[in-house]
Amino acid sequence: MRVLGIETSCDETAASVVALREGAEPEILSSVVLSQIEEHAAFGGVVPEIAARAHVEALDGIVDAALANSGLKLADVDAVAATAGPGLVGGLIVGLMTAKAVAAAARKPLLAINHLEGHALTARLTDGLDFPYLLLLVSGGHTQIVLVRGVGDYQRWATTIDDALGEAFDKTAKMLGLPYPGGPNVERVAKEGDATRFAFPRPMKGSAQPDFSFAGLKTAVRQAATAVAPLSDKDVADICASFQAAVSDALSDRVGRSLARFREEFPDIAEPALVVAGGVAANKAIRAALEEQCARRGFRFIAPPHELCTDNAAMIAWAGIERIRAGLRGEDAFRFVPRSRWPLDEVSAPVVGSGRRGAKA
Repeated sequence: MRVLGIETSCDETAASVVALREGAEPEILSSVVLSQIEEHAAFGGVVPEIAARAHVEALDGIVDAALANSGLKLADVDAVAATAGPGLVGGLIVGLMTAKAVAAAARKPLLAINHLEGHALTARLTDGLDFPYLLLLVSGGHTQIVLVRGVGDYQRWATTIDDALGEAFDKTAKMLGLPYPGGPNVERVAKEGDATRFAFPRPMKGSAQPDFSFAGLKTAVRQAATAVAPLSDKDVADICASFQAAVSDALSDRVGRSLARFREEFPDIAEPALVVAGGVAANKAIRAALEEQCARRGFRFIAPPHELCTDNAAMIAWAGIERIRAGLRGEDAFRFVPRSRWPLDEVSAPVVGSGRRGAKA
């Protein structure tokens, strides 16, 4: 089975071909990702209209490159899978409409994929992980702990009650005058800082409520920066290091509660696993804190390679393969309308951001 995946949910234009042969491990035959960082850097964040136009200009060439790198022609693939949500609706339209055209012209099946499901299933592509397992999804738009029981079967155990963690990183970077993207630059500068200088709060730590919160921490960073302004390079490094330490500590505490719950609900699983996915999962300090928490509780810690933590099309192609194998192709993808909001768990009541467009988290 060979599936062409297309991803355009935010500011990466990506295409990939993933293959699964009988009796063999899955194989990423090609993965092409074009970042738009330079286009958005001047604005300090992603501009939806610029992102959509960039996808229009680049996507055909990216798809051609992915096919060429895989050694296959379009006629050789068995299906086309495209991100249909959640994300910036302009980019989603570009990717899904392109996938519809490609699939129709080649007479191939089309699958509309939830971007979050791509992240949720990546560990099965890279590590062959069995169900069930816990997923910590940390990105610019989401911070959630999800029980992954099977393909299409997800239960949200915790979510943020305000900001997503990636958003907190980006806004902290902007307050401190660091360039876009914020997350990698905060991590880079934090290496030179003193993580004990600023006593930032650990939001929700020790709370019986399982959720996350980062708005108060972001406010504490702004107050600290204002108190010591004008900021020297040392001040910025110390604030970044202290912020990153607070985040790592809070995440570890919140995740620990869900690990304990998993142990209670699945006592017969000898080696339970925590999977960490999303762009923030690339942060080494956060990974180290979560690895320590997992080791303490007897959990296997799995974080996909950096290039598969951030947005990519290999995870979308793999989610397509998983859905085909499970017989879950869903509604007619040629009639599917892109969804800017599309929670993995559509049963649990939303905590924040529910409105006309649907639940955010």
